[in-house]
Amino acid sequence: MINQNYFNLYFSLLLVILLLLSGSLQTYSQTKIIKPKNAGAKVSIIVSGKSRTYYQLSNDKAMVLTVKGPGKLKIITRGQFNSSNNEYWNYSVLYRIDGTKKIKADFNQVRRDANTEFKDISLGIPAAGENILIDLDRGEHTIELWSESVNPKIHARFIFTELKEKKIDWIPLSPLYPNEPVSLVTNEDVVSYYRFSSKKPLKVRITGPTTIRILNRLESSYKMKGVINYRIQVKEDKSIKNTYMLNSIGSDVTTYKKPGGKIPGKANDIVINVPAGTHLYEIIPLDKDKNTVLARILFPKQDVKLEE
Repeated sequence: MINQNYFNLYFSLLLVILLLLSGSLQTYSQTKIIKPKNAGAKVSIIVSGKSRTYYQLSNDKAMVLTVKGPGKLKIITRGQFNSSNNEYWNYSVLYRIDGTKKIKADFNQVRRDANTEFKDISLGIPAAGENILIDLDRGEHTIELWSESVNPKIHARFIFTELKEKKIDWIPLSPLYPNEPVSLVTNEDVVSYYRFSSKKPLKVRITGPTTIRILNRLESSYKMKGVINYRIQVKEDKSIKNTYMLNSIGSDVTTYKKPGGKIPGKANDIVINVPAGTHLYEIIPLDKDKNTVLARILFPKQDVKLEE
């Protein structure tokens, strides 16, 4: 009897441990280092004995990052002290998310960090790290950054922590005007997209509050190789809401149902929060030298009642 009770207790404890491990795996988030798309001057800073790569911010040219949410973006900034510097610096960093209004982050009385050093000691001494934390929703995001002034020189490092997406049942939303439908095949499934361009943007009308998801693919010719950059602008009721800097490479798994002279790119995912009321959205490619774009608009099935 004692052995049986011992076995039951052991089994119960083991079950609890497995459940806890299962829960921790479900909430696991992955952290990765983000490299700017237009990385220029970079420096190595030794932090706790480990070399870290930082990128110098400019006061006139934006540094551009692209990340896919949901997740948390951590921007670590460090000023550069040299023998002519004061004991501390006051500086500001400007940033903008998806082409919206610039946000200013002020850092005051930031002092030298005696526990860090530039790999190239002739650069002086790094300042203590100051952080900017940004929560990003689902979808592709473009973040632009500037230093407010030339001095002090500001170096930045970017760390993104991915978060688990909430499961949503999405259903398609048809455009207002007859954009050309295009059938794509992925893993034997046929999906309808709509072709649009800067001259013929995609337009949808929807009642909020809700969310719209814009799955978009750049069309390219067989002659175009490598990564292709393109921009998508979203207008809400004629006013610019967001601007996205995206990139595309040819898809390995998606083809046209009716083959032609183009290649569909891998899908990029843009998510727009729709406020209360009825709104008109225009999705416009900004690069006139690029080919057309394919897109399908989706919104949560639970919000169908808003459209009735």
